[in-house]
Amino acid sequence: MSKSIKLFALAGLLAAVAACAQQEEEFVVVDPEPISTEPTYTGKLK
Repeated sequence: MSKSIKLFALAGLLAAVAACAQQEEEFVVVDPEPISTEPTYTGKLK
């Protein structure tokens, strides 16, 4: 093989390795909001 074909193959391989190395999974944990809130004591009778 000629040097230029080897150079392109090496560049392609390096690009593929770099693309795979940058994939980091990012996830965010979000606490769900309560469906209803508990009644609080206000000190007054209703």
